[in-house]
Amino acid sequence: MGKSVEPPAGGGDIEPVDLKTALEERYLAYALSTIMGRALPDVRDGLKPVHRRIVHAMRVLRLDPGQGYKKCARIVGDVMGKFHPHGDASIYDALVRLSQDFAIRYPLIDGQGNFGNVDGDSAAAMRYTEARMTDVATLLLRGIDEDAVDFRPTYNEEDQEPVVLPGAFPNLLANGASGIAVGMATSIPPHNVAEICDAALKLIETPDAPVEALLRFVQGPDFPTGGVVVEDAAAIREAYATGRGSFRVRARWDKEDTGRGSYVVVVTQIPYMVQKSRLIEKIADLLTARKLPLLADVRDESAEDVRIVLEPRSRTVDPELLMESLFRLTDLESRIPLNMNVLSGGKIPRVMSLRDVLVEWLAHRREVLQRRTAFRLGQIARRLEIVSGYLVVFLNIDEVIRIIREEDDPKAELMRTFELTDVQAEAVLNLRLRSLRKLEEMELRREFDALSEEKARKEALMASAELQWSAIGEEIREVRETFSKKTAIGRRRTLFAEAPSHDADVIAEAMIEREPVTIVLSQKGFLRAMRGHMADTSSLTFREGDKLKMAFAAHTTDKLVFLSTNGRAFTLAADKLPGGRGHGDPIRLAIELEDDQDIVTGFVANPAARRLIVANDGNGFIVGEGDLVSGMRRGKQILNVTAKGRLALAVPVDGDSVAVVGENRKLLVFPLSQVPEMSRGKGVRLQRYKDGGLADAKVFRMADGLTWTDGGGRLFVRGEAELLEWRGDRAQAGRLVPKGFPKSGRFSGS
Repeated sequence: MGKSVEPPAGGGDIEPVDLKTALEERYLAYALSTIMGRALPDVRDGLKPVHRRIVHAMRVLRLDPGQGYKKCARIVGDVMGKFHPHGDASIYDALVRLSQDFAIRYPLIDGQGNFGNVDGDSAAAMRYTEARMTDVATLLLRGIDEDAVDFRPTYNEEDQEPVVLPGAFPNLLANGASGIAVGMATSIPPHNVAEICDAALKLIETPDAPVEALLRFVQGPDFPTGGVVVEDAAAIREAYATGRGSFRVRARWDKEDTGRGSYVVVVTQIPYMVQKSRLIEKIADLLTARKLPLLADVRDESAEDVRIVLEPRSRTVDPELLMESLFRLTDLESRIPLNMNVLSGGKIPRVMSLRDVLVEWLAHRREVLQRRTAFRLGQIARRLEIVSGYLVVFLNIDEVIRIIREEDDPKAELMRTFELTDVQAEAVLNLRLRSLRKLEEMELRREFDALSEEKARKEALMASAELQWSAIGEEIREVRETFSKKTAIGRRRTLFAEAPSHDADVIAEAMIEREPVTIVLSQKGFLRAMRGHMADTSSLTFREGDKLKMAFAAHTTDKLVFLSTNGRAFTLAADKLPGGRGHGDPIRLAIELEDDQDIVTGFVANPAARRLIVANDGNGFIVGEGDLVSGMRRGKQILNVTAKGRLALAVPVDGDSVAVVGENRKLLVFPLSQVPEMSRGKGVRLQRYKDGGLADAKVFRMADGLTWTDGGGRLFVRGEAELLEWRGDRAQAGRLVPKGFPKSGRFSGS
């Protein structure tokens, strides 16, 4: 704790400050410091201050690509001591990232030693590793000694550092950036330099070219780890037009045959910024948890290149379906955000489009060209002044020698006699005797002519915007050629493709291990899934006062449909039901079933099958089981019932005729074609009742006859000829049931 300090006696020099105002000012200062000095890159060179200072310090240390390496500890020490007053760990982390070819598309630093790997292992300590700059870094620095950019005092005002680098390399888009500031963040994926250069040249050629024209050159991100972008083209276009969006990136994989019809899937590229070791660990955990039923094993056979081997459960497994299940559950598919929030002009944070970024970079390159040209013109002017003085000397060599030997103030006499400037006179006095030979005079005249010609070209360049853009275009073409797609570093690594179209239900089913279960629902609404298909349900136990309502066979991959008395259909996944160790959970916890309603029936949904749904008042229609499936807890309304009505039956449709029995024990048989197929509604009247309502209904094939079972289990069959008395059209009353029909009024006899 700090020491308690009493205020000075008599008040002293105390200035009252409003706490709210003071906090706002200080927090704003902190926020601006974070935005400007740490998190957001400059759009002109694509670097944050720490990266810029590292590159500048390595330039000062003369760590050019052709020179030897130096210890990273030396580099970090120079950066921290001269330019960046922060911890050595953060500086070293930034240096390491600039050298990792799996983290940055075009490394700025050539590292020697252990600089980490794609598995997520950290780099060795800075005292063991060495580094030097790459050609990319030298491109960023090109012209820095020619007054190309402004310099400012360092934090301790003992040295100078560049405000921004000349940036002959389009680093912001080529290598990307990421950072989190106060209230804003940036996330820019890396791109292919050759494509960026082509887009920049298009902007030079057509300054008002829209983003759509630029996207003919810039296909999208180009990640150092490769992968496949499966984002829609319209979404990519929108992202680059607004500066905000994201890209779906998937691992690149191939199918390798292993003989005898078997195969393995080999992953050769993984999404950007995904650690391979954690990815494999995640897949192994899912495999242990039985969340990947199509996968048998995963192996890491990587050496210098990535090679993850995925072994399917059987040779019949569809490899695309296997990968779809892995894409859904693991980082083999990831979403890379795009948020081009950068410092415009090094001062104003702004979200830019692709076109805005290229325009600012080109404007910076033009300013650098103008400043370098002006610097060169100054050099030429100074040299021409000196050379013209030398030429005067050679024309009057004897007189010059006499003045130097005999005059007390030869400099003043030279200036007076030959009308030389102070600079020219000083240069003449410093001239060596060996330079007075005839050959030197000829060389001086050639140099004077060459400098005069260069001066004329530079002045013409400064006076013409067209020549300036032409020169910038040449520089960009040089970069494009150096990093063309024909080179090892320049070839595109990330591909583009459309994601395979698989039905969501098929993929969901593939992610569930298929096992037989028996679905059990009690009279009081307790639901559970018993393992295996139970032929005998008499051994089932229930809570006191409860008993079996229904039981049917299913598999864990099935969708179950339950119909309630108010005509609503609810869908549950069989794999999500509670197990059979207890008595189950109330079905009302899984669905929103009203208190005064109950479940009528349940079955496994088959999209190819149909059901005859009938209310107790005899109204009904045919509906496809696929139309009954709903992803909502409250289900979906299928049969519209009256206030006193209820859904009574939902029987399978397998035949060409319908048999309906009323509570008045009258039977009516009519063609199935008279019943409409609908997805929702009240339906049509199947049988007319004076009193009571529907007892049972059945769909059958007339050629096979109508069957029923009595209370004693005896099977009765009535053929087409025997049913002639009960045949008619729907909505008729029917006739009394034949002899032997169950007293329960149901075809099942129970």
